[in-house]
Amino acid sequence: MIGNLKPLEILLIVAVIFLLFGAKKLPDMARSLGKSARILKSEAKAMKKEGEAEDAATAASVADPAPQQQATAPRTIQASPGDVTSARPVNEPNHTTQG
Repeated sequence: MIGNLKPLEILLIVAVIFLLFGAKKLPDMARSLGKSARILKSEAKAMKKEGEAEDAATAASVADPAPQQQATAPRTIQASPGDVTSARPVNEPNHTTQG
């Protein structure tokens, strides 16, 4: 659908958005969108690393059935580098099995 828009139509849409939100709010909205994208990207990387670590731990536990305990510090998520006001601890479930 976007491929069907002509340059004049795109310009008209941008002008309407500019009028609705105003020149002052647009940079703030873009900045918050950028922060959200960074947080999403970092969380996706963290989930991928956790998945790879769990796969490696599963492979190691199949080869060596002895339980492996690791002491890790709690992780903290920050909205942007240096932003300590919005930092919050991550509540992670404890993945220990009892048998």
